[in-house]
Amino acid sequence: MRTEHITLTAGDAEVDVLPGNGGRVGGLRVGGTELLRQGERFGCFPMVPWCGRIRDGRFRDGAEVRQMPLNAPPHAIHGTARDGVWKVARHTDTETVLTYDLTEPWPYPGRVTQLVALTPDSLTLTMSVETYDASFPAQIGWHPWFNRNLGDGGEDVRLDFIPAWQEERGDDHLPTGNRIEPRPGPWDDCFGMPGGVDVTLTWPERLELKVTSREEWVVVYDEQEAAVCVEPQTGPPNGLNTHPRLVTPLEPLEATTVWRWTRL
Repeated sequence: MRTEHITLTAGDAEVDVLPGNGGRVGGLRVGGTELLRQGERFGCFPMVPWCGRIRDGRFRDGAEVRQMPLNAPPHAIHGTARDGVWKVARHTDTETVLTYDLTEPWPYPGRVTQLVALTPDSLTLTMSVETYDASFPAQIGWHPWFNRNLGDGGEDVRLDFIPAWQEERGDDHLPTGNRIEPRPGPWDDCFGMPGGVDVTLTWPERLELKVTSREEWVVVYDEQEAAVCVEPQTGPPNGLNTHPRLVTPLEPLEATTVWRWTRL
């Protein structure tokens, strides 16, 4: 079943889910106000089976070195599933379940499942990667593009979070392996939050939205004028090499992020 556009509704909240465009959330409206940047490459897309950049597109799995296409030369970025067509496994008014079978150029068979669930004041995204064959390293994350300004003459969004550390970023935009004291923005950086991701976006006098996750890694990107990105993920950029999480037939990899909002 190929469905190009699903709209979930709960209270005055609406979410557009786009299975045919990488399984992304194409829009989130609260009281008619769109919170996500619009466009076929924006919204909020799943990052899987890796997050951020892989150095030179290469990662090691045991004795083997695997090469991914360099879609952000000289690196590979944000996984392969965002470019694929997802299938709809289940759909109601307030939630949908999508699946995506990993295929070339990813060298291992596996299945990704994503649950999108809406309530009047929250959106929950849960994703898992499982295999019934060979084990492999993987990462899960989400890349939302939140509108910097909601229009109507309001102020730009403010970001508030208290990370334990910042991954030092090299000239190649990848972590050097050193953890440093968090620095002021603008950012295209990965931060560690061992107690779980907890980032608050506030559009003054309009809306407060809190992004949380049990995972301890979050990339914050606010170098573009139109939008800011708050990306919970299961490991840092280049993590297939530095912090591999193994998917096995007995142990899938699963992660969840919750966005909860209140009006101001």
